[in-house]
Amino acid sequence: MKFKFIASTLAVISIILATGCTAKTLDTKDVKVIEKNNTETIGENSSEENGKNSTENKNSDLKEKEEVLKEDTEEYFQSIIGSRPTEVLTAIKNYDMVNFSKMVHPEKGVRFSPYAYVNESKDLVFTADKIIVLDSDVTEYTWGDYDGSGEPIKLTFSDYYKRFIYDADFINAKEVGYNRTIGQGNTINNSFQFYQNSIIIEYHFPGIDPKYEGMDWRSLRVVFEKYNNAWYVVGIIHDEWTI
Repeated sequence: MKFKFIASTLAVISIILATGCTAKTLDTKDVKVIEKNNTETIGENSSEENGKNSTENKNSDLKEKEEVLKEDTEEYFQSIIGSRPTEVLTAIKNYDMVNFSKMVHPEKGVRFSPYAYVNESKDLVFTADKIIVLDSDVTEYTWGDYDGSGEPIKLTFSDYYKRFIYDADFINAKEVGYNRTIGQGNTINNSFQFYQNSIIIEYHFPGIDPKYEGMDWRSLRVVFEKYNNAWYVVGIIHDEWTI
């Protein structure tokens, strides 16, 4: 009788222990799975959303800063060069070579480039003394090569002036850029590489005759360098649509 009681007690205890161990194992497993899934889902969504917002905010900030920098930079160039560009362009418009010569760089002279690419070997350079008499000079100079045909540009200064300097009323240009390129065509614009430490002012017409839909755009770039605390012209660059 005593033996049966002990055996029954042991059996009951075994059942209780077995049931308890099984429940503990299942509970632990379920908790781990829930915690793991919740952590991964929340973490991934937060990371992606934060990354997206961060990128958008960064791009927006950079764009705003770039626009402000451009405006500040152009205003700065305008402030330091003053009325000099207007004086130069007025003399050019009036074909006043006497006054224009006074604003030509005393040592470097002024280089004339018929297209956007400044060609050191082909572009002509004239000193201030030579500029004074160019208005009446009937000599045919070779100014470079025509775009497309490659034929030499053989013109007197008067004819070159009409075709490759003041072929539009640039003093009333639709757009003006200070060390900022506006007109962009197929010809490489190397002006900023060629004329370092300079201020390049671009006078630009996006189009002249509506029927050409902008293909007759024109730009005139006047390059200034500082010499003895004054700004002088070192380059006159003409630009237009090219093949």
